Amino acid sequence: MDVIGIIAEYNPFHNGHIYQIQKIKEMYPSSLIIVILDNYFTQRGDISILTKKDKVKLSLDYVDIVVELPTLYSTQSSDIFAYNAISILNNFHITKLCFGSESNNINLLKKIASVQEDKEFSSKLKLELDKGLSYPNALKNLINIDFNYTSNDLLAISYIKAINKINKNIEPITIQRTNDYNDTLSNETIISATNIRNKFIKDEDVSKYTPSSNRLIKINYDLYFNILKHKILTDHHLDEYIDVNEGIENRLIKYVKESNTLEEFIEKVKTKRYSYNKIRRMLLHIVLGLRKEDNKIYNHLKVLGFTKKGQSYLKENNIIIHEDTTIKNIELNISKIYDLLTNLNTYDYELKNIPIKKEWIKYHSFFIILYIYFLTC
Repeated sequence: MDVIGIIAEYNPFHNGHIYQIQKIKEMYPSSLIIVILDNYFTQRGDISILTKKDKVKLSLDYVDIVVELPTLYSTQSSDIFAYNAISILNNFHITKLCFGSESNNINLLKKIASVQEDKEFSSKLKLELDKGLSYPNALKNLINIDFNYTSNDLLAISYIKAINKINKNIEPITIQRTNDYNDTLSNETIISATNIRNKFIKDEDVSKYTPSSNRLIKINYDLYFNILKHKILTDHHLDEYIDVNEGIENRLIKYVKESNTLEEFIEKVKTKRYSYNKIRRMLLHIVLGLRKEDNKIYNHLKVLGFTKKGQSYLKENNIIIHEDTTIKNIELNISKIYDLLTNLNTYDYELKNIPIKKEWIKYHSFFIILYIYFLTC
């Protein structure tokens, strides 16, 4: 049996994700699908408009097991994000990793990944970045291959590099993306998560694009910026946070005083060396209190939910679940911040720490009705 891994943020879960899963099932009809999912904050430094619990519930309508990618890893650069996600999935014995790709050219992606594995590549890349080039343009200068370094293909390259380090027996499989990640105008049935978020912020109806439309949450970005501003102005050790390097904390302190919104602040801090997404991740680490000293590899395997088929797989393969105390405490603290920004109570869900089983979801309403009936008899 093929055991397929998917790395996802589902911000929000939408028709494109359903399409991807359906394509996988067409390609591998007897497979078991495992999704590793980020939590309340994402790899692009954003705040999720869908809670972790709702992500899990929606996922289990289509996949067999959902596992957690801790926020400590899910909010970092693509290489760290990919390495830790695949390290966790490897413990669940995946045989294939499927991911979206603009180019859909696995051989070319593998070739580019192999070039980057050269021992001297990292130092050469740093020299290019120090010139003020963006990451994609630095790659173009170093790799003599005609290739358009789009967002999902960059992630794909990171996935392949991680597979080569962790377990070369995992087969990377591309699924052709049907839309542009940066597109914010399209009104097709399948559109990007970015497009959906933008429409949702503008109070447009997004129900045709996502089954999660009635569960999406408004984020209080004004409060987020005020929390960020307070931390920057009062914490005298900003360089201790993940991604705060090379004296950029001085730019943060300088420009936060003269900025009125998060977007205005990012635009002022941004340089050729520090991209928009890199700054968003850095600021997020400051707000969440994620420090460089926390940035370690932890033995953390947490199952967020499963179907009956998924539960059988876990038992048959004797997969031992282990939650690291440090990671668990980080997630609890992060849920408190998320609750401040959303007026929700995700902290209670994190505290209960109970995996969601698909059958419980399916029959939940029935048991409530039955319970009420017996109470009134």
